[in-house]
Amino acid sequence: MLNLAKPAISIVLMSALIGLPTACSHGPSDETIAKDIQSKAAADPDTRGSQVTVAAKDGKVTLSGQATNPAAQQKFEQIARQEPGVTGVDDQSTVAAAAAPGEAPAQAMAPAAAAPPPPAPKPKPQPIVIPAGTVLTVRTGQALSSKTSQTGQTFMGTLAQPVKGKALPAGSSVTGTVVTAKAKGKIKGEGQLDLALTSIAVHGHTYPIKTALLSSTVKGKGKRTAVTTGAGAGGGALIGGLAGGGKGAAIGALAGAGAGFIGGTFTGNKQIEIPAETPLSFTMSAPLTLSPAAE
Repeated sequence: MLNLAKPAISIVLMSALIGLPTACSHGPSDETIAKDIQSKAAADPDTRGSQVTVAAKDGKVTLSGQATNPAAQQKFEQIARQEPGVTGVDDQSTVAAAAAPGEAPAQAMAPAAAAPPPPAPKPKPQPIVIPAGTVLTVRTGQALSSKTSQTGQTFMGTLAQPVKGKALPAGSSVTGTVVTAKAKGKIKGEGQLDLALTSIAVHGHTYPIKTALLSSTVKGKGKRTAVTTGAGAGGGALIGGLAGGGKGAAIGALAGAGAGFIGGTFTGNKQIEIPAETPLSFTMSAPLTLSPAAE
């Protein structure tokens, strides 16, 4: 009996010794490894903000997702490699795009909203054209005279009436020139005063202009008349304020189509006189093109 018991004890001891290494070699499960790595990463200040997922299979760990920066990515891999039971690490994680100052990383990762289409371009305004034949009624800024004015002298004035709405507003400054100024002789010879406009200032821009000649003559001793020259004079308008003599010699104003001119009858040995603020009508002999901003 004793001899049969000894082999049985030996078999039990050998089975225990054989099973001991197997028990010692059994490590943590894949689920435990993944949870442990995730917990350590969440507690580490370098990796706590990273959106990295941990998966384990047969001891091999796979990292995926996004780390907040390269340093966090390296630290996450280091934690995984130091975990007991890990046989290898496959780091498939990426680094998130840098967030703008004061912007959360998740916002930086969001796709940019589509920009709205640009507004349709506005049509370009067209230039404004004042045609030839347009009458410009101008108030003179100073007195003009066949005796005292000089040929080539510049005179100033303002537009008395608007033309084409705001294109040429009333009050616009105009510049003219005395084309001819000749005093009347006491016995013979005629006095003459010819005027024309040369430019107009509108909304900060000065434009050259051309007008028909506005002319008046007074003949020698005896009956004197003022006549006109220039395009459209026959259908023009008499302009008031021209003084050829004493009291009551001012000429009334008449409106008409076409050009304006100076006209009237004079008595005595007086010269052609145009007081300041006299309204005179000039007819444009060429069109005027204004920039679009002028309206």
